[in-house]
Amino acid sequence: MTGSHTEEFRVSGEELLAKIKQLIHEGNIRRVIIKDREGKVLMEFPLTFGVVGLVLAPTLAAVGAIAALVSEATVVVEKTD
Repeated sequence: MTGSHTEEFRVSGEELLAKIKQLIHEGNIRRVIIKDREGKVLMEFPLTFGVVGLVLAPTLAAVGAIAALVSEATVVVEKTD
């Protein structure tokens, strides 16, 4: 039986997009949640198996826009075991 667990990463706005790309590349991710410094959810998106390239382009563009607006963010990643 497969389960899931979450991991949290605090990053600066400048590091946000690079961190998201790194996590996507690593795989095993079900969902990504981006929160601001106060813990408010700014963006949440699921990652289904095999989603790559052009399908992620709009999502990554939105992450880039968020990165430009925040000085610090928390990335919560739900991973499959």
